[in-house]
Amino acid sequence: MNVLEKEIVSILGCREYDYNLVKESIEQSFENLGGIDKYIDKNDTVLLKLNLLMKKKPEDATTTHPIFAKALAQTIIDYGAKVIIGDSPGGPFNTNLLKGVYKACGIEQIANDTGAKLNYNTNSVEIKNDNGLILKKITAIEILNEVDKVISVSKLKTHGMMMFTGAVKNMFGVVAGLEKAEYHVRMPENVDFSNALVDICMASKPILSFMDGIVGMQGEGPSAGDARDIGVVIASTSPYHLDVVATNIIGLKSIKVPTIQRCVERNLCSGTFEDIELKGDNIESFIIDDFVIPEIRSLDLLDGKVPKFLREILNVFLQPRPVFIHDKCVGCGDCAKNCPPKVINMVDRRPIVNLDGCIRCFCCQELCPVEAVDIKRPLLMKLLAKL
Repeated sequence: MNVLEKEIVSILGCREYDYNLVKESIEQSFENLGGIDKYIDKNDTVLLKLNLLMKKKPEDATTTHPIFAKALAQTIIDYGAKVIIGDSPGGPFNTNLLKGVYKACGIEQIANDTGAKLNYNTNSVEIKNDNGLILKKITAIEILNEVDKVISVSKLKTHGMMMFTGAVKNMFGVVAGLEKAEYHVRMPENVDFSNALVDICMASKPILSFMDGIVGMQGEGPSAGDARDIGVVIASTSPYHLDVVATNIIGLKSIKVPTIQRCVERNLCSGTFEDIELKGDNIESFIIDDFVIPEIRSLDLLDGKVPKFLREILNVFLQPRPVFIHDKCVGCGDCAKNCPPKVINMVDRRPIVNLDGCIRCFCCQELCPVEAVDIKRPLLMKLLAKL
């Protein structure tokens, strides 16, 4: 697309998870984007691809809030379409895991309330992606091929490795089960991995993207950060432009976010408001100046700053590393089971990591149910990350 062509991004204030208020914001979002009938036909089957990373209570702000999902599902059902709710959470993709996540995140109840169906199809399919830069095909959850339309329903959160997780990265959840871990192994470099995330989003073809920004997460997201009131509902036909708006709301320079950098390089968006038409409320009323943004876990912070031979030596001392807090650990072993390079071993029900083989994907921190994994960053790395 020509980056000068403007994409509409709807932004509306909503300060609490009151069902009627959220539903009103959802309905107005559709109107701001041209009306629900512009995107969905009656009798369509629509997949709401939520952010359901792991078993977390709604108030933890890790996952799409059930009230947000309920309001969106009910709006689509009232229009006359069918709704399936799903995601491929972290870890193995099986029925028992899905049941546990749906229940813990409050999604099972809202499906019962609305008549929406929960996805329990754990098969995977290969989807061609001719326009992909890194991935010409992806192994995706089969439900993608069984619906007429896909809507991304993300959570506004910062991310310890990618700085920000929004509408684009939300679609990483269509990759089936442990295949996600294999992508980490294959693409440990930040540039390659962020390009892969854009490829996956393009292959998934969401017709719309909604973002739950009523309460978001700051700091060490996507699961170990702190809940933060933001009070906004964002929607767009373009996940790329939506992420630009969302990052500006939390005081983050969009061009610093790896996925947005890749989108700019690939002419999917400008990374500014030059190609965005805002509709709804004034964005200035939502901007937060003191939102806690994590330092990006890049492996090439010295690139362009020092000669290559010296960079390779210094990077050994600059790399962040996972630190396991054994006093908090409950010995579940999720970190070891989901470690892509398999360098975590459970010894006396406590994790021990071989840092020589660690690829710094930090899946261990993302999936720890008790937040018993911290990320230790050398002081020099912290200073360089701010440059």
